[in-house]
Amino acid sequence: MYFATGKRKRSIARIILQPGSGTITVNGLPFTQYFPRSASQYLLAQPFEVTQTVGQYDVRVNVRGGGIMGQASAVRHGISKALLEVSAPLRAPLKSAGLLTRDPREKERKKYGQKGARKRFQYSKR
Repeated sequence: MYFATGKRKRSIARIILQPGSGTITVNGLPFTQYFPRSASQYLLAQPFEVTQTVGQYDVRVNVRGGGIMGQASAVRHGISKALLEVSAPLRAPLKSAGLLTRDPREKERKKYGQKGARKRFQYSKR
């Protein structure tokens, strides 16, 4: 068994990867049920397609925090890191596809005296 952690925005995904038939379980549910959108499902399958290891590993995921797409990206990041533990030569294709880099973009905080992070209240001269 191989363990890894993936992150994206406020989402954290704990990954357990083990040799098997290719089953992906997210929070006790099949990944197609937990992530109904095809874009999210594509994100989860991407590390396996890049490394040509589709159907070789069972994945158990525990993910929490953030939204659905942030969670899907966190799972993708975690699976990529777990595959790296399985075999070091997989680093080159994963790195070239950009799957090992944690996306650093975070939500910007709201500033005091303003309507939001960037938006200001309307200026009035008189």
